Order: sequence, then structure tokens, then C-alpha cells
Amino acid sequence: MTGPAALELTEITRRFGDRTAVDRLSFRVEAGSVFGFLGPNGAGKTTTLRMVLGLVAPTSGRLEVLGAPDGRSVRDRIGFLPEERGLHPRMTPLQAAGFLGGLKGVPAASARRKARDLLEGLGLGASLNTQIRRLSKGMAQQVALVCTLLHDPALIILDEPFSGLDPLHQQGLERLIEERSRAGATILFSTHVMAHAERLCDKVVLLAQGRKVFDGTVAEARNQAPGRLILEGDLSPAEVSALPGVIRVEAGADEGGKRLEVTLAPGAEAHETLSAAFRAGLAIRRFESREPGLHEAFLLLTGAPASTPEVAGA
Repeated sequence: MTGPAALELTEITRRFGDRTAVDRLSFRVEAGSVFGFLGPNGAGKTTTLRMVLGLVAPTSGRLEVLGAPDGRSVRDRIGFLPEERGLHPRMTPLQAAGFLGGLKGVPAASARRKARDLLEGLGLGASLNTQIRRLSKGMAQQVALVCTLLHDPALIILDEPFSGLDPLHQQGLERLIEERSRAGATILFSTHVMAHAERLCDKVVLLAQGRKVFDGTVAEARNQAPGRLILEGDLSPAEVSALPGVIRVEAGADEGGKRLEVTLAPGAEAHETLSAAFRAGLAIRRFESREPGLHEAFLLLTGAPASTPEVAGA
């Protein structure tokens, strides 16, 4: 059973002249969930978020944001972190919090107090009164996120929040997302880095060239991609190819004998293939199961090249 929707898009399309940036996109974000909006650069993610916020009108289709037809009429219940942060470089984090909190109706003193608590929790307590221009990109990004949260928004929208962050700052941002989720906020974030979505999201939508290619849980996405088995022993590719679930066998030599890399059909269970191999008496000396991840599913479903550095990164 599904819960109430914080956000719902129905057949949303956006065209710019002859170019279709978003093509009949539909998905639903349940209240209180963490939702990943995934796709390679240029897939239409930012255009979709701008339509949700009411910054760009759809060419056709319908959307509902916290019960409203777009984000403009409920903007005080939304926290939005754009990819371009836009903090004033000569402000300190506490000054920025007081100013931006005030734009959302939070008294300056209360905004600064809340920002201090959040920033200290992120390990930025020593930088509270340092001008933002003197902070690292990762530190400034976390300041921007904290300023997005000062009015306790019901819906938090983050556009590529992990872009350019080092692993330490990525970890801090993930922790803050998890904390807000536990507090009951709905979180939608766009990204082209699958590792974060795999760790954080209840559900994901994958977008490619403006069209939805997948909508479901992370586990369901993984099942779209093939798993792999590494088998070592006195084995022939022909006998391994005959096992259930096997779609490809590649042979390679190792120091102790034969090594076969086995690709399984999407959804096939590695343990079932292994059980069949042992029942058939195959001379397996060592085996290793490699379950598909969201990264593999992303490459398969979006057609993105495996060498794309933004996709491959973590």
C-alpha cells in the first residue's frame, strides 16, 4: 500500500523550440521518503526540478507539489538547493543563515542558532565566522545545504548535491539527509553518481534523453542488470554455459588453473546457478559471486557509456 504523495508528475512534457527536454514524464514521490532522480548529464533532471518549483512551465501534463499545482504557492514548505549555490562570498556562514533564513520567515537569531547547531554537527564549528569565499567548496556546499534547511521544509529538493565534494564532505551530507528523513521530511535529490542513491534512496527514477526508463526500488533496479560469477577449477566453457541462468562465459587463465567469468541473465540468482553446478559434479575449486549494483543497472537502462567519469565516480 502506498502512502500520500508529496510530489506527483503526470505526463509532464517540456519543449524548448524543436527540442524536447522532458518527454511525458510520470512518477510519484511518497511523503517521508528519500527519492533519487537519476540520469546522465543532459537527461532532463534540472529542467524537471525547475518545473516542480514553478520556475519553468510545462508544455503539457500535470503536476502536484504538496497538494499545489506547482511549487510557487507552497514555496515556504520547500527547501531547494540548486547546483549553483549562490552564497554571498563575503558573508560568513552565520550571516548567510540569518539573511536566507529571514527570506523564509525564520527570525535571524533563531536561524543563526539553528545553523550553528547544524554546522557544528558537520564539523564546521571553527568556520562559523569565516567568510564563505575562504571556505573550501565542500564546506561552502554544506553551508548552503544548512541554509536550505533552516525553515524545516516538508519537501527538500537537492540538485546534484554531491557534485565536486570529497569523500569526507559527501559522508557529512549523506548523514544530514538521513537525519532530515528520520525527522519526517520528503527528500528528492538528483544525481548522476549512483553510489549515493544506492545507499540513501527508498525509490529511484532513471531518466535518459528526457524519458523515464525505470521507476522503482533500488533492489528492483539492480534486478534489471546481470550478475556475475567467477569460477575457478578444471572447467570447460561449454559445461558452464549449459547451467541455468548463464548467458555468457568468458575464459581466462590464472596461476592455479582455469578461471571463467560468467555473466548471468538479469534477475537470475547466482546461488541457483551454483547449486546446479555442484549437482552436475563440476570441478569448482573456488567461486565468487558479484551481485549487480545500481551502477550496472544505470548503464544498462540509460545506455550511458561505461567510461563516463561522472557515472563511474563515487
